[in-house]
Amino acid sequence: MTTASEPALGGVLDGGVHRMTVRVYYEDTDFTGLVYHASYVRFFERGRTEFLRALDLGHAALLARPDPCAFAVTRLDVRFLKAARIDDLVVVTTAWRAFKGARMQIGQRIDRAGEPIAEAEVEAVCIDARGAARRPPADLVARLRPFLA
Repeated sequence: MTTASEPALGGVLDGGVHRMTVRVYYEDTDFTGLVYHASYVRFFERGRTEFLRALDLGHAALLARPDPCAFAVTRLDVRFLKAARIDDLVVVTTAWRAFKGARMQIGQRIDRAGEPIAEAEVEAVCIDARGAARRPPADLVARLRPFLA
């Protein structure tokens, strides 16, 4: 059962950024109950994916296009500021920053109770079905352009 006070599944677009709430589960933690470093990478991935889904640009739909495309992360710079713990609610914020040819720059942050606990700068490249770099489709760029930070 969901209530009005619960966050929307998949997050929300708000002021040009996407915000998504994630609950920290046991599987996300190490033996001390702190979030394992690789789990932050998964949280960031979910944030980018749900941002695209909020614009009806889900990964399956992108692959099913006549000119199929997908994304591959080419650089991920994560700064860990504080530890999240089991049962925490964290908010993943995602902002598309720029397009340059096939490359996209994305900024992300994870907050707990309004306090930053991790930040990431992500570079992703648009690829075709064979895995070769390509410019993102014009309609995808047009959908994301109003959200460039």
